Amino acid sequence: MLLAACGSTIDNPPPQAGFSPAPAAAPVAPQPQPSNGGVRVALLLPLSASGNAAAAAQSLRNAAQLALDEVKGGGLDLVVKDDGGNAQGAQAAAQQAIDEGARAIIGPLFAPSVASAGQVARSRGVPVIGFSTDTNVATQGVYLLSFLPQSDVQRVVRFAASRGRRSFAALIPANAYGSVVEAAFREVVPTAGGRVVGLEKYTSGNAASYADAARRLAPSAAQADAIFIPDAGDAVPQVLAALQSAGVSLAGKQLMGTGLWDNARLAANPAVAGGIFAAPDPAGYRAFAERYRARFGSAPVRTASLAHDAVSLLAVIVGSQGPMGINDTAIQSPSGYTGVDGIFRFMSDGTNQRGLAVLQFANGTSKIVDPAPTSFAGGGF
Repeated sequence: MLLAACGSTIDNPPPQAGFSPAPAAAPVAPQPQPSNGGVRVALLLPLSASGNAAAAAQSLRNAAQLALDEVKGGGLDLVVKDDGGNAQGAQAAAQQAIDEGARAIIGPLFAPSVASAGQVARSRGVPVIGFSTDTNVATQGVYLLSFLPQSDVQRVVRFAASRGRRSFAALIPANAYGSVVEAAFREVVPTAGGRVVGLEKYTSGNAASYADAARRLAPSAAQADAIFIPDAGDAVPQVLAALQSAGVSLAGKQLMGTGLWDNARLAANPAVAGGIFAAPDPAGYRAFAERYRARFGSAPVRTASLAHDAVSLLAVIVGSQGPMGINDTAIQSPSGYTGVDGIFRFMSDGTNQRGLAVLQFANGTSKIVDPAPTSFAGGGF
């Protein structure tokens, strides 16, 4: 579907959804343009996939349309293509989009699809801004706008260290997510001035595994002044209960998590009172969700903001640099951009950095105890 696009500048962007322009970049080789003069951009989504993927894809599609509405088109022609939720479909959709003159690709959603579309796009000099959280598919020219767990780990560990925590223990799920956060945890703790005194893994959803891991960690946890549990809200209270059953006193220890802790049910659990985690400032997403509901009559999926920000990012590049401005130099602007979820910037390896807040559980809710940065100037990044 071709979504109408007209105009080339952001017209009074709503709070938390504005973008700052990138520095001037060298032009790239011209490619065919749509007949109305807009810069063609393709949005690849699993619209025909089974299960929840199709519903999520529709929400992402709506968010992209909302961005176009808010930037009055932004000089873009956005073409939505169904990738079927698989690598083969993504490859075909990317090839078709580029043959039709697309200067950039937004999406796909899943890692194999991003990798497949990226291979096609890189061979044609077309950048991809994908939504997968698997950094293995990121590379120069294939950028991930997703919420990467590495950023959560770095932010929360550095904050805890800045408050005097030095001995870190961790209980981590034995899955792909756990492997990513473990690597980030082991890397950032020493650089923040701390040491990892113990780390054990468990099988999510398995009470016996929680108990075994807690018993193994107990001697190290007794020495720790911070305990890291990067898991979803349903698992965390059970892991804490296992630690206490293993004889670990949690008094005086800083409980820590990732963005998976951004969960109302977990916030209401007294077992995690005082716990901290890193996440975007929620005010930006709340404002976006209100606009989305007003436009489409339903709530967006949490990742819908990514599609909104990807469209807005390309619109501001085109608005500030013209039709030839979409290239790696512009996308990798060191000063970054400001979107629904705060500031972000892309690195040369295709990953991203985000300015995250640190939130703490108290009185059945979470509150910001260290605000998200508003620029990439200064330390911490």
